[in-house]
Amino acid sequence: MARPTLRTEFCDRVGIEYPIILAGMGPVAGTGDPVATGELVAAVSNAGGLGVLGGVAYSPEQLRAEIRKIKSLTDKPFGVDLLLSPNFLMPKPKDAVVPSAPKPDQLPQSHRDAIARIAESLDVELRTAPPDNAVLGSWIEPGKSWAGSQIEVLIEEGIPVFASGLGTPAAFADELKANGVTILSLVGTVKAARQVAADGADYVVAQGTEAGGHTGKIGTLALLPQVMDAIAPKPAIAAGGIASGRALAGVLALGAEAAWCGSAFLVSNEANQPDLQKDRILAADAEDTVVTRLYSGKTMRNVSNPLIEAWEREGLQALPMGAQGVLIRDLQYSIEQAGRHELLMNAAGQTSGMLNERRPAAEILEEMAAGAAEALDTKMKARIQVAV
Repeated sequence: MARPTLRTEFCDRVGIEYPIILAGMGPVAGTGDPVATGELVAAVSNAGGLGVLGGVAYSPEQLRAEIRKIKSLTDKPFGVDLLLSPNFLMPKPKDAVVPSAPKPDQLPQSHRDAIARIAESLDVELRTAPPDNAVLGSWIEPGKSWAGSQIEVLIEEGIPVFASGLGTPAAFADELKANGVTILSLVGTVKAARQVAADGADYVVAQGTEAGGHTGKIGTLALLPQVMDAIAPKPAIAAGGIASGRALAGVLALGAEAAWCGSAFLVSNEANQPDLQKDRILAADAEDTVVTRLYSGKTMRNVSNPLIEAWEREGLQALPMGAQGVLIRDLQYSIEQAGRHELLMNAAGQTSGMLNERRPAAEILEEMAAGAAEALDTKMKARIQVAV
């Protein structure tokens, strides 16, 4: 059977066959490695899409090693996703051993008491995480930022596409563009879309609340056309709720240049995701995912679990990103030590309800491309008659 034709301007710009982008999904709970590691990135790129590495938790040398691993697995274009939120842009103080972050005893007593109550309610013995588990970013050189240290590697390695899951590209846009890098910025509001477009994003990724992981409050079909109008003539990419050829056809028909897809690939064979978490996604219905600030301080869609439910019952306002991680660090470590992995972060979107098997990433992508091509070329023509 002939491969379908499904191309947009984005495909031509970055040199890919299909307008399908792997979301640069970040660290798996309990590890420093992302879901979207080299194997998954290469599988998506080799199948004709754009693989994107979830690089946020890597040190510069780890990031360089993973990029070179991807280059050994594919000769196709791929990208890297990093975070550009304020805490990742803050320069490390010159006299600091590690980046500045609040210590547990500096956090509100009300929140620490809540964590103790939650641990008791879940029958988890609360233990103190060892220092090696507690410190991230100790590799940052004084005077440099977390993101800045990683951006240097991207430029040195000649990465063609950079995506920012949070924040604005303003600090690095000129340097990236000077090195031929195409910039993608994810947003969840029209206001943020205007900001990142003005700050140098080449494509604005409008992500609806249906998406897994960090997400906003507006649905994809409502957000996408408003973002397109707000940033015109700059192009937009759609994200959130796109895990089938029909959904891909829908956002392309709306005018999106491509689709940013995460949940569809979470259950792929190549995804660096524990079997338990893949199985929980496959077993979930659309209503089994919830948005919580528990894990990072920002709104994040996860498959629900008793830990999330217990946190929400406490009714506390989450701490800012960074501080919230410090707050729950000991609890997450204790959960891991107790083998209660069903309580760990399990990011997934509302499309979980339509995912029902593990498959190779290439098969998932090819089915999406074929389904979209058929919907646009055959089914839509058969259903819609335009009066002249």
